[in-house]
Formats: sequence, structure tokens, C-alpha cells
Amino acid sequence: MIAVTGATGQLGRLVIDALADRVPSASIVAAVRRPAAAADLAARGFVVREADYDRPATLEAAFAGVRTLLLISSSDIGKRVAQHRAVIAAARAAGVTRIVYTSILGAADSPLMLAAEHRASEADLAASGLEFVLLRNGWYLENYQSAVGMAVQHGAVLGAAQSGQVSAAARRDYADAAASVLLRDDVPTGQVYELSGDSAFTMADLAAEIAGASGRQVSYVDMTPADYAGRLKELGLPDGLADVLADSDAGLAQGGLYGDSGDLAALIGRPTTAMPEFVVSALKG
Repeated sequence: MIAVTGATGQLGRLVIDALADRVPSASIVAAVRRPAAAADLAARGFVVREADYDRPATLEAAFAGVRTLLLISSSDIGKRVAQHRAVIAAARAAGVTRIVYTSILGAADSPLMLAAEHRASEADLAASGLEFVLLRNGWYLENYQSAVGMAVQHGAVLGAAQSGQVSAAARRDYADAAASVLLRDDVPTGQVYELSGDSAFTMADLAAEIAGASGRQVSYVDMTPADYAGRLKELGLPDGLADVLADSDAGLAQGGLYGDSGDLAALIGRPTTAMPEFVVSALKG
């Protein structure tokens, strides 16, 4: 059996769908914090089990009979190391053979604040005695979904990325890659995949693409990380999230979200979703 944690999340549901196209749904465990939120998955024949990162007692039973586990990294920044350790310990106790973990692009030396917890979890996996594979996911194109709408409304893409390039791809691309690895038996333990889009772009490129696709005048306004974080807070984002986004843009400016390994396209067997395609889709809503 294959288990997917966070199976009702945005990435988790796409992984579940990708797996269901290739193996029986009864062989897939949807490990979720709230089983009631996964009623639709249960109706489709998936095995739904409670698996709450903050309640370790739920985890071992959730992983019973599972051979391969996809550990989708928690979204609780600041709590993720402890949460992931609980999952790893429960997987080992349950007899799981292999953990596939969604990390961050270039985790080993990434300048992004977000990378520190991923580095710690990668180290915990290496010390666990379990087989493991690292999917170091780059940025999602969907991270710019709200920016597209705001750009059309206000005529500007805001950021602190300077002229840095981001190699983003669609969330579905990363989900398809995860499903591919989960179903393969020939991936050696410790394998690291640096996953990123085929084509990189700057925030100025994004603004120009939005302008061309919408027929509106849109430009990129570059700010200092502190000013960008302040502006995001003014727009209503929680302080912690605003600070993380500003730090991520600063890391982008330093090359922290650029990748050219080709691993993602190789795993999914097709080109990754291009930024212009994403912009057109985002404008359609």
C-alpha cells in the first residue's frame, strides 16, 4: 500500500488523483487530519485514515500495512520539524519501508528561511534507518494566483525579487512527479530530485505576461524586503506569512528559486507547465 499524508490538501489531492490513474484506489491510503473532510475520497474507494501531525498517537495506526509513504511537508511553519519527526517515528514503528518527502528546491544551501526546517527533516530521514527519497520542490506557479488578479486591478506586480529568476511549475506537475516516484521500485535510497519548471522568469517577465494577456497596463514594482513585507501586511496578510513571502522574494533575488536540473520534466515525461499558460488560466479565474 501507498499512503499520502495531507491527502485533502492542494498537493495531496492531486497526488491521490495521479495515483488513482495507475493503481487501484483500495491500495492508496489517504492519511488526513480530519477524515470527515475526506468523505469524497472514501466514496471513491480510497482508504481514509486519521493522521494528525500534532497527535502522534494517530499516526502508527494510519500507516499500518503501508510500504511507501509520501510525507507532504506540513504547512505549520515553526512546528514542522517536530511534526515530521513524529511521522518518521510512527512510520518506522508501523513497518513502512520507504518515505518520500517533499522538501524545497536546493535545500542544502538555499537562502530561504523556509529551507531550515526542510534541512532538519532531511537529516532526520537520513538518520532514520528507513529508505528515503527527497523531492525538492521548487515554487508553485499557483503562488502567483492572487498576484495576477491584483496586477490587473492595480496595474502592478509587487515584490522584492529584483531581477532574480524563478523556475516555477504547476502544482499538478509536482504531484505527477511524486506519483511517479511512489510507483517506482528502482529509485535508490537517498535519491535527491531537484524539481523545477523548464523555463525561468523574473517578476518583470510575469508583469509583462499579465499585461499582454489582459490588455491592461501592468508593471513590476520592486521593493526592499522590509517594505514588501509591510505592504503585504497592509493588504491583510498575517505578519508571519508576510515575512516569509518577503524573505522568499529576497531568496529568489539570490537565485534560491532557480533550477535547471530537468528532473521534473523527466519524471513526468512531458514539459512542465509554462508561466504564460498559467497566466491565461489565472485570468480566466
